[in-house]
Amino acid sequence: MAMTTANTTFLQRTNVYSAELKEILRDEMQAQRYVRMLDGFPDGNNFKIPSIGQAQVDNYSEDSAVTYRPLDTGEFTFTVDQYLSSAAYMTKQAEQDTFYAEEMMSRFVPEQERAIMEHFETTTFAAPEAGVSANSQEAIDGIYHRMSGGNAGKIQVEDFAYARYSLKKANVPDQMMVAIVDPSVEYTINTLSNIAQVTNNPMFEGLVRDGIATGMRFVANVYGFDVYTSNYLADVTDSALPERDGSTTNDFSSSAGKANLFFSASPTVNPFVGAWRQMPEVDYEYNKDFQRHEFVTTARYGVKLYRPENMVVVATDTDV
Repeated sequence: MAMTTANTTFLQRTNVYSAELKEILRDEMQAQRYVRMLDGFPDGNNFKIPSIGQAQVDNYSEDSAVTYRPLDTGEFTFTVDQYLSSAAYMTKQAEQDTFYAEEMMSRFVPEQERAIMEHFETTTFAAPEAGVSANSQEAIDGIYHRMSGGNAGKIQVEDFAYARYSLKKANVPDQMMVAIVDPSVEYTINTLSNIAQVTNNPMFEGLVRDGIATGMRFVANVYGFDVYTSNYLADVTDSALPERDGSTTNDFSSSAGKANLFFSASPTVNPFVGAWRQMPEVDYEYNKDFQRHEFVTTARYGVKLYRPENMVVVATDTDV
């Protein structure tokens, strides 16, 4: 009996499926390392931190009364305002009929936890933009802490220098300086002609050879900033945000603008504070009424910009 492809059609599998599932590529999340997590938070959802200002000095004349001046005081209010859930289920019939059922259900909880941590990442990096008026430069002692990239919304190395200047004028320690930037900023710096032509500048040593980023970290330090890339930065939609010169403005209202962050990650001056009222917690049950396996992950947290003086935002246009 001759067996050929012509008479074995019904023995052939038209679709062959792998025994494994393909997962999407993941990027590294990093926001939580820059957040001072609060403890001593036994109940409620509001946490208040008193603050004090500096003492003042007055001229004094012999045999006269000194001048008593109170210290300025204030209060920082922090709220646990994020209550999240991520849920999925698989019916009993789907479990019976699906080849990948066990592998799928084993991924429910890790994927739900990942989704909640991505929400934390996005919320943290959006905190410096929360409540900020459009086109505001957020000046502190006359020095801008929010501005547009200095070349029609395109990052320049001089923007790094100005960010460092802004932080130093606000008495932020120049230790563990960090910049969180959109991947488009890395591309821009990789292709800046003035860097490609300078090979003896120790600040950019190895830049042309290796590119700026390996993984999530730049191999070069730019004006004292260790620069990381992130896809979770906040959008910018200002219509006339000034550059560092204070006069030239750029329009992000119809372009894909991103808020790149510059700050010191020194533990004593972390720019963010946060608290987990409930870390991601998993509940599972088999629902006999609906005949299905149910997986639910819930969490409660809050995060807020705590030290605005330790934050500089440089908006850039990702379409440039």
